[in-house]
Amino acid sequence: MVLIKEYRVVLPCTVEEYQVGQLYSVAEASKNETGGGEGIEVLKNEPYEKEGEKGQYTHKIYHLKSKVPAFVKMIAPEGSLVFHEKAWNAYPYCRTIVTNEYMKDDFIIKIETWHKPDLGTVENMHKLDVPTWKSVEVVPIDIADGEQVAPADYKADEDPALFKSAKTGRGPLGPNWKKELVSKADCPRMCAYKLVTVKFKWWGLQNKVESFIHKQEKRIFTNFHRQLFCWIDKWVELTMEDIRRMEAETQKELEEEGLCSRHEGFRRVAAPGVGLRKAVFANKVKYEEPVLPMPNEMEGFKQR
Repeated sequence: MVLIKEYRVVLPCTVEEYQVGQLYSVAEASKNETGGGEGIEVLKNEPYEKEGEKGQYTHKIYHLKSKVPAFVKMIAPEGSLVFHEKAWNAYPYCRTIVTNEYMKDDFIIKIETWHKPDLGTVENMHKLDVPTWKSVEVVPIDIADGEQVAPADYKADEDPALFKSAKTGRGPLGPNWKKELVSKADCPRMCAYKLVTVKFKWWGLQNKVESFIHKQEKRIFTNFHRQLFCWIDKWVELTMEDIRRMEAETQKELEEEGLCSRHEGFRRVAAPGVGLRKAVFANKVKYEEPVLPMPNEMEGFKQR
């Protein structure tokens, strides 16, 4: 059994704008909050082309160890808290899969994302078979809805309900902002359709862990996209060339701070403290939604 949910994130920007905004926001978050993790090994970062799909392929290994609940450490064998993340970024379609060699087929987190120029009204965007689609829970995420944000996560300067863009005139987003977009055909809009599949087959823990991972995915999607919109004046005029320069600068800063080092042909990077889902731009790793929950939230899992 697996637990599948589709998260729909509507944004007042174009699909083309989002590609730049996404990369910029991850780079900034990585610079601001890197530190405190065991590390990431970037094994591969290379172009790929397969069955008509072309993009960037990355393979990373995440080392958790201390950033998990105490009860998990008690039962987890040595070396079992190592996760492989493989990502295929063929924007506007992206796919990321996380596996664990110890659990093998009993553990997987998969995120498939389509970025489309609509308001999130398309059903079964990922073309699942009928029985599977019927089992999928659709979860709309409203970036302007403060009720969807945990008090500990709230920041007034990252609140789309308060923010107004000086460069684009977009915002603040009121309670009916998505309905208003329907009547304004000239206003930019897009939706990220994120199909998240979670499988954790472990007697006594399966339902609890699968639900927990989904809860954290929703939290990450919500907070990240609120940031992305409120930072729009910082990235809306950037080009992909600008983003590549940012990547190089971020890598240099991390190296100067001692957070990056080379070893046996791969790059090892201190994992971002905000969570393993933040991309690290060593070797110009392209971004797709990383998958694992935030390590500091894993520590709080034992209380849930």
